[in-house]
Amino acid sequence: MVTIKINGKERLYEDGIKYEIIAEEHQNEYVSQIALVTVNGKIRELMKRVDRDCELEFITCSDQIGHKTYVRTAIMLMLKAIKDVAGMEAAANVKVEFAIGAGYYCAFRNGLYLDEKTIERVKERMGELVDMDLLVTKKAYPADEAVALFKENGMMDKVSLFRYRRSSNINVYCMGDYYDYFYGYMMPSTGYIKNFDLFAYEDGIILLLPEKEDPETLPEFVPRKKLFQTLMTTGEWGKDIGIDTVGDLNDQICQGSISEMIHVQEALQERRISEIARDIARREGVKFVMIAGPSSSGKTTFSHRLSVQLRTYGLRPHPIGLDNYYLDHDKTPLDDAGNPDFECLEALDVEQFNKDMTDLLAGKAVQLPTFNFKTGKREYGGKETVLGKGDILVIEGIHGLNEKMSYSLPAESKYKIYISALTTLNVDEHNRIPTTDNRLLRRMVRDARTRGTSAQRTIAMWSSVRRGEEKYIFPFQEEADAMFNSAMLYELAVLKQYAEPLLFSIKKGEPGYYEAKRLLKFLEYFLGVSSEELPKNSLCREFVGGSCFDV
Repeated sequence: MVTIKINGKERLYEDGIKYEIIAEEHQNEYVSQIALVTVNGKIRELMKRVDRDCELEFITCSDQIGHKTYVRTAIMLMLKAIKDVAGMEAAANVKVEFAIGAGYYCAFRNGLYLDEKTIERVKERMGELVDMDLLVTKKAYPADEAVALFKENGMMDKVSLFRYRRSSNINVYCMGDYYDYFYGYMMPSTGYIKNFDLFAYEDGIILLLPEKEDPETLPEFVPRKKLFQTLMTTGEWGKDIGIDTVGDLNDQICQGSISEMIHVQEALQERRISEIARDIARREGVKFVMIAGPSSSGKTTFSHRLSVQLRTYGLRPHPIGLDNYYLDHDKTPLDDAGNPDFECLEALDVEQFNKDMTDLLAGKAVQLPTFNFKTGKREYGGKETVLGKGDILVIEGIHGLNEKMSYSLPAESKYKIYISALTTLNVDEHNRIPTTDNRLLRRMVRDARTRGTSAQRTIAMWSSVRRGEEKYIFPFQEEADAMFNSAMLYELAVLKQYAEPLLFSIKKGEPGYYEAKRLLKFLEYFLGVSSEELPKNSLCREFVGGSCFDV
């Protein structure tokens, strides 16, 4: 027998009992499905067995780690169903591309095509597998054996990925007769995946799953056509230069062609910025370029580079940060926890902003404010600004796309741009890289360099930052006149050297340790690239340093 402590109470259990059985006993204490446990502070999958006295805590699907566990297992369930309906070759040629809201878009590769009738049969098969409550097992294979297994099943993306792994063993998950590799934890059986939908979308399929905020309910799928098209275009760029997965990126690094690839990627971004500038210049009456995007999207560098391009069309851009219109901090609204809510629209002096912009549009001279973040107060004292014929204001801030922010300005005077780091590079075909991971690493590196902020502090703040984005930015992204993807295929290989020491500084038992450990494991997939290769105007330099712009 072993002694297990749960919620302060000790109880005897048979040695070797599955954590899943213990979790089932306590499930009624939690609203959301238990997905994982921590054993003396270390995360364990429910399929594992108790082997010592310990203290247990539960992780549910409403936790970030638990929700990702649900998503991974649902993806494996879908792939197993595709194998059962259309064969192993079909499953091997499905790529999990990116998220559109609560839906995960999966594309067909190498000539694979599944019609709507087949997709409906796959969905039915997923339901059958859930009813069967098929076990999910994990086995550590010697690396050579795992690679041989993946090669036999046509998963050449994994063969390429594991060419660069130092580990002598590779964990392979099994669901019935379907074998695959997944970066992260899994649920113990198919019976846990109770909520999902699957349907044809564009040229692929959408796997719709519950969101972390309400893991027991399947949300409505909301198409985001502009976001989808931007992601698809970026994916095509990756294919054009031969980089679809981390294995492809590592291949180019080893072949010595990374410098050329960086310059091609930078040129593609510059071309897109030029196209946006041309569109602005061609529109009559545009005086306000409104730029918004989530944290660490590279808004500042983008604004500078866009301004340079606007000058080539004879325009005179003037940058303005919406942050300069913050209310004095003693007037900032409080959130539900009683803390200052700097993310909400009400934290800004919307009326003063609209008055200033309306006066400028009318040809009046206006003294624009700056915000002193040390004193927490708005200040005046700079030169007066007048909008001449060729003058244009480039305004950046999280509420830039919200019509309430600029309600008094005529629609034809505004050009709205949504910017985000929309990563389309995958670990492999079945393991996508969340765009939030890319932005979190960017912010961690930048804030450590410019503000002395620890990685632990950045991770602790991230959930609050994400809540603000979901509430104040993402709902307005489809209203943009243009979208700009600031993610670069090579950047995680550059950020790796800067992020790893910061993440290693978080010790076991400290807040953020699990997330740091996850990110460190993630970065192991990448070979490093020196930042010396980056141009001085690269958007990546906003985070690693050395930019020619004041960022």
